Amino acid sequence: MIRSLLMITLAITLQQCSYSQNNSSKNNTTNMDSTKKNNPVYSNTDTSEVKMNNEEWKKILPDEVYYIARMKGTERPWTSKFENFHEKGTYYCAACGNPLFKSDTKFESGCGWPSFYEPVSKTSLINTPDHSHGMVRTEVQCGRCKAHLGHVFNDGPPPTGLRYCINGVILDFTKAKDAEKKYTEENKQKPEN
Repeated sequence: MIRSLLMITLAITLQQCSYSQNNSSKNNTTNMDSTKKNNPVYSNTDTSEVKMNNEEWKKILPDEVYYIARMKGTERPWTSKFENFHEKGTYYCAACGNPLFKSDTKFESGCGWPSFYEPVSKTSLINTPDHSHGMVRTEVQCGRCKAHLGHVFNDGPPPTGLRYCINGVILDFTKAKDAEKKYTEENKQKPEN
């Protein structure tokens, strides 16, 4: 009896992030350099709202980013390049470049998608009700371009108690400049063998 309850609890927990899966057999890697180059709205500093229709987005986003951002898709769990990624820096919206999360708010939640407990700012994200797939959840969208990012749950760690469960495909990352500079300086001081 207890084993059955544990199995049901585990199944429900694993399904919380999303039911939908991208059935595409395409490679999940994205060349963000070409995305930035061909994307006139991509900026890490511009905070103005981006208003574009899906046809316009489809022309500038790679297929897998478009699927998540505009079609509200979900990547398969444990496939994100950011799932076990521990670099220091900032995560940005891959569709528009809006700053979303700092790496020090990322944590291992075990849900299969990169998880964070706090956004960069209150305006970085928009939370909207999501009643899809017979569930009641809160969808997380980019505060600048309204791209679908994932969902937020109330089972995260302190200090917020929130778990932002985010599709890695819609994330872009820039390494912290200070950390990079420190690393470079430290390696210059090490004697070569």
